[in-house]
Amino acid sequence: MILFDIGGVLLTNGWDNRERALVLDQFGLDRVDFEARHREAYGDWERGLVPVESYLDQTVFHEPRSFTRQEFFAAMRSQSKLLPNGALGILREVAASHRYTVGALNNEACETNEFRFDHFGLRPLFQAALSSCYLHLRKPDPAIYLLALDILGRPAHRILFIDDRAMNTAAAEAAGMKAIRFEDADGLRRDLEALGVIY
Repeated sequence: MILFDIGGVLLTNGWDNRERALVLDQFGLDRVDFEARHREAYGDWERGLVPVESYLDQTVFHEPRSFTRQEFFAAMRSQSKLLPNGALGILREVAASHRYTVGALNNEACETNEFRFDHFGLRPLFQAALSSCYLHLRKPDPAIYLLALDILGRPAHRILFIDDRAMNTAAAEAAGMKAIRFEDADGLRRDLEALGVIY
């Protein structure tokens, strides 16, 4: 089985530092104040413990605004784009081969996760969606890898995990999985060819 991260591997990170800065500037919000509130609120949202409305209430709409929650969330969603030299083409190739079960193991809040899966046509490519918002755990917490193994019912050494962050691949390896740190599509293709995953 092959598990793909999404942000930083297939797509841009939908709500990382750069994306947040662009949206905050668009709406004229104070970055320092927002980031302090974001740090307190984001973990629960990304683990699926609160809905987007709660996250936005804590970070943006704690005071009256000249724009709506819908407008702000639309701007958040617009930051999700195809990753230049990303692995979406490789994912499609692997999925189309029908040689492997393919899934996602990613950190993402529910509302943005659903949007990204649908908007970029990811849902038909995955047989499993092990997202932080569904599992209520986030990488690199060792517990998320152990829970993923329990759900998948596969031995760890039979799972290959692809992620762009070293701490996440290291945690997967500590759980017994094989792991590749993604840097670009060309490098990933070479790594997968070396493993005999693609030809």
